[in-house]
Amino acid sequence: MAREIQFREAVAEAMSEEMRRDELVYLMGEEVAEYNGAYKATKGMLDEFGPKRVVDTPISELGFAGVGVGSAMNGLRPIIEFMTFNFSLVAIDQIINNAAKMYQMSGGQYNVPITFRGPTASAGQLGATHSQALENWYANTPGLKVVVPSNPYDAKGLLKTAIRDDDPVLVMESEQMYGDKGEVPEEEYLIDLGKARIDREGSDVTLVSFGKIIKEAYQAADELAKDDIQAEVIDLRSVRPIDYETVVNSLKKTNRMVIVEEAWPLGNISTELIAHCQQHAFDYLDAPIQRINTADTPMAYAPTLVEAFLPQAEQVVKAARQVLYLD
Repeated sequence: MAREIQFREAVAEAMSEEMRRDELVYLMGEEVAEYNGAYKATKGMLDEFGPKRVVDTPISELGFAGVGVGSAMNGLRPIIEFMTFNFSLVAIDQIINNAAKMYQMSGGQYNVPITFRGPTASAGQLGATHSQALENWYANTPGLKVVVPSNPYDAKGLLKTAIRDDDPVLVMESEQMYGDKGEVPEEEYLIDLGKARIDREGSDVTLVSFGKIIKEAYQAADELAKDDIQAEVIDLRSVRPIDYETVVNSLKKTNRMVIVEEAWPLGNISTELIAHCQQHAFDYLDAPIQRINTADTPMAYAPTLVEAFLPQAEQVVKAARQVLYLD
């Protein structure tokens, strides 16, 4: 049976269920305990599990990420919350040089079953240093798995799977989605990492996206439908590993593709998808693949410039019409 809950509640349920299931799981981060989380995604967890398993930390991301990696090497299964992944840049040495590489560097003697989670990318007027989308940065690292849920159902299922995984997983959310509501089953479920979902079936053009920015693809699909253009919308869910098969099969059906990603244009997930599709489905392309990314500049503070920086549904509609040779 499903009920409608908020994204933040789905996150809290996932962590709480896994902590009840396995006493080796614990949560650590800034304000996760006494304050119930900066975005209230850990509400009630301190009361249930106590201060030894829900641990407030100093403002020292490098320090508590390192504690998490070390405890994972010694058999625990930590969940490390970053108040924003922008702050994870302070801890990136622990994530990339220790968590991601320890299994290989130890010849398989140490695995690191750790989950790093928190919001990524922009969240309104927060300025350049608090608005970076870092999914493609971490997806560039062998040894890491990176998932980006876009709704409460995926948030819970992907996070539960991440916590059980024996490798380091980054679960990258959005401040602007924590209040979103969606149907989430009461019974337990898991979602495989690296498996995309076709949200809407279509035959004319494929729209690919992930995370909060996929809402622009949904809106574009609705607008295109008014002109009897049927867009297929794919939610990647995971950007390492990437479900190339689902993307390529959709392209073979529609012959046209637009990719929407909140990331700077150079070296991102959309460029990787374009390279893969032209290599494995070139003969099926009826038009060059288009991508909609952010402006190639640090994000500004003014609302008008924030809007100009981010991908918009109107841009997606225009790109879809262009690959259909309607504009």
